[in-house]
Amino acid sequence: MRYRYCKKYQMKKIIASLYLFFGSYIVFSQSNYPVGGKVIDAATKLPMQAASVFAENTTIGTATAADGTFHLQLPNGGYDLVVTFTGYQTETRRISSADAGNSDIVIEIKQKEKSLEDVVVRSTAEVADGLAKYGEFFLENFIGKTANSKYCTIKNKEALKFYFYRRANRLKILATAPLEIVNEALGYTIKYELDSFTHEYNTQVSQYTGSPLFEEMQTGNAEQKEKWNAARLHAYNGSILHFMRSLYNKKLSEEGFEIQFLITVNEKEMAVPVKNFYGGLNYEKDDSTQLVTAWPNQTEMVVIYKNEEPEQSYLDANAEQPKKFQLSVFSFVPKEYIIIEQNGYYFEQKDFTVNQYLAWEKVADMLPYNFYLK
Repeated sequence: MRYRYCKKYQMKKIIASLYLFFGSYIVFSQSNYPVGGKVIDAATKLPMQAASVFAENTTIGTATAADGTFHLQLPNGGYDLVVTFTGYQTETRRISSADAGNSDIVIEIKQKEKSLEDVVVRSTAEVADGLAKYGEFFLENFIGKTANSKYCTIKNKEALKFYFYRRANRLKILATAPLEIVNEALGYTIKYELDSFTHEYNTQVSQYTGSPLFEEMQTGNAEQKEKWNAARLHAYNGSILHFMRSLYNKKLSEEGFEIQFLITVNEKEMAVPVKNFYGGLNYEKDDSTQLVTAWPNQTEMVVIYKNEEPEQSYLDANAEQPKKFQLSVFSFVPKEYIIIEQNGYYFEQKDFTVNQYLAWEKVADMLPYNFYLK
């Protein structure tokens, strides 16, 4: 899971007449497929017992048995299968419905190695009082500043290590253990394997990558369940997950989305409405693999979600933004495309960045890939 955003990204001119309307629920008929395999040590080829194996950004995970084997049942779609073990490098394997029934997946994991140079550089760059100095900044740019963020806590903040590189003017944050996040707003606990968080002060660009594993909180209180369900629906509406599923099913308009392309005319940048969304995105669906390919005609794309207004706290911090709809800008690497699975998973995620409203929504508003509206 990769997020990259720039605090200085400026508002673009939008050319369109926009109308608010009510969207409909998406109802998915889901079936599961089994996958399994073995986790082994890359050097000794011996099985690794109690390694953590999970589908990234879902509630689905397990631990390997004494012989290193694992078995999972996954809803149709694509996932990054993540393997972690203390003292070993995290390994990731992309899987999809095409792997259904495959029980022979072998994943080799390597022990972590630290060079003396790496140890010296980190020791000199580490900020002794990093949590006190940069903790709030990290929480705002990792957990977020939405209404849901007020109900999120990291139980093991002591796992965070802060490094400041003066020559590069860069802040880097690592974690010595998976971050234990409690989201009381959406009813999830999250174990987040943080690869790293970096902030470039020269460009005001922040980026973090990691692998979250969700677990639903349990309660016998019907009112609390209803509250969580309503909050999850609100978080889903207009999200990247919602957008990708709507694009996959060719229901962008029905679900409240509009697309515009940013172009330059006479050295002025302007947004032009796209009449045929799927033509403008060069939408193609492979019926044999059930994969959708999207290749926008322009690298900069405005995505408007018309069914909800931005949160007031976002407008307070971004007075120039539209007040009646949520506006985001998707940036694609030139000549690259994205591939979308039916559950909304897309790749390559490094070829796709988000700015504006959807960049403002962070971990506090994340939902797992196996979230479905009933």
